[in-house]
Amino acid sequence: MFLFLSLTDRCMGNVVITAKIYADDPSSFEEIKQAVAKIGRLADSRVEEIGFGAKVLKVLIVMPDTAGGDIEEKLKTIKGVSQVQVEDVSLMA
Repeated sequence: MFLFLSLTDRCMGNVVITAKIYADDPSSFEEIKQAVAKIGRLADSRVEEIGFGAKVLKVLIVMPDTAGGDIEEKLKTIKGVSQVQVEDVSLMA
């Protein structure tokens, strides 16, 4: 699904988060991506069709494991986001 991460992302203490972001308006995905980049490093993203013309923004975020907090709650605070589904959280080695 996603591209290779750079060597600087492969240091200990980082987590990789894969999440689906549902928006009130799919035309706001660009603004949502900019807001996600302020929460953590947006390593990759793509828009996926989920059926009946509905779309979801799938993101890969890299951030320090010391950042703390609930990433799902942080993503839900972004303007235009209606729902967030965290699919995977993995510690980078």
